[in-house]
Amino acid sequence: MPSGKVRWFDAKKGYGFITSDDGRDVFLPVSALPAGVSTLRKGAKVEFSEADGRKGPQALDVKVLGPAPSVVRATRPQADDMAAIVEDLIKLLDSAGNGLRRHHYPSANEARKLAAMLRVVADDFDVQD
Repeated sequence: MPSGKVRWFDAKKGYGFITSDDGRDVFLPVSALPAGVSTLRKGAKVEFSEADGRKGPQALDVKVLGPAPSVVRATRPQADDMAAIVEDLIKLLDSAGNGLRRHHYPSANEARKLAAMLRVVADDFDVQD
C-alpha cells in the first residue's frame, strides 16, 4: 500500500494532494478520507490505495498514520521567557482595562498593537496536535 504526506488539503474545496514516498503527486478527494475525518493538516502521514483518475493518480481509502509535526510547538518560546511575556501582557491589559473603566477606549493604533500582541501570544500557546 503506498504512503506519503499530505502536501495540502482544503476542506472548503473538498480536495488536496499527497506527495507519495516516491515523489509523485496524488490527488486527494475528501471522499477518500476515513469516516469522521473532514480535513487533514499539511505534513500528516497517510497510507492510501491508488487508482488512475481523469487527470492522474487519485487516492482512495486513505488511512491517517500520524499527525503533522507541530511547527508551533517547535518554535514557541521557552517557559521562562513566556512567563515574562505574559506578565508584560497582563500589565498592558490592566492599563487598557483601567481606561475602559473611565469610559475611554484605547486609540486605534494602541488597539491594533494590543490585538496583534494578543494574537501572537495566543499562537504561542496554541498546541495543534
